[in-house]
Amino acid sequence: MTAPAARLLLSELRWVFRRPRTLVALAIVSLVPVAMGIGVAVASGDTEGEFLINEAIGNGLVLPVAALAATMVLLLPLVVSMSAADALAGESAHGTMRALLLAPVGRVRLVAVKAFGVLAVATVAVTLVAAVGLVTGLLIIGNGDQFLTLSGTSLTTAEALSRIALLAVWVIFQMLGVGAVALAVSSVTEHPLVVMAVTIGSLILITVLSAIPALDWLHPVLLPTGWEAVADILRDPMPFDGLLESTYRAACYLLIGLSLSVARMVTRDA
Repeated sequence: MTAPAARLLLSELRWVFRRPRTLVALAIVSLVPVAMGIGVAVASGDTEGEFLINEAIGNGLVLPVAALAATMVLLLPLVVSMSAADALAGESAHGTMRALLLAPVGRVRLVAVKAFGVLAVATVAVTLVAAVGLVTGLLIIGNGDQFLTLSGTSLTTAEALSRIALLAVWVIFQMLGVGAVALAVSSVTEHPLVVMAVTIGSLILITVLSAIPALDWLHPVLLPTGWEAVADILRDPMPFDGLLESTYRAACYLLIGLSLSVARMVTRDA
């Protein structure tokens, strides 16, 4: 007898969001835009710093964009990789993987359920950063009646919110690429810390490789290569080339990561 899909998904969500470390990680990422907003408000007279932070000075609707750009480099991948590590490697570490493999669920279905849990964590984390950044920007920085772009034009609040929502969806998809790779690593080890170390260490290594001009030929296949396209949200008209290219790249990582996870779980001994 096969368990209903809705029951499996709800059970996974309860399991994921009852973990104290998941709740702590979500709380930490949600504090980032608050800290950035306070910093922008305090240092509003200083024109030095990152250009996205400078754009947020007096322009509160830019704060969620700056917060997503800052957290997607390290904090969001850390939260997603932690969720993927708990999904499979954590089950093995706690001795519950054997029961899952013997349950009437199906191994491909099991990977799909675990991937759904990673998606849920990524979605909640990105949504928290965007929502808290938006509220913080409007309350602390103000200027909520317009959205000043890098092109010098201003957008209405509705247009600004639609762009922030688009950026949030884009960041979620990028984090899914990271999560798929972490899930693949999680399927071959019983140590969650190994998954986090490999995933975050790989991102740091890729960042270093991206800064080496002699390795330009390698850059198009590196997942974080297109993440600088986050600034395109602040341009008018908004270019889609960078956003689409990075989305295609993340889709490739997502497909490869999930395929490796499925291949490992199908051949794994119970």
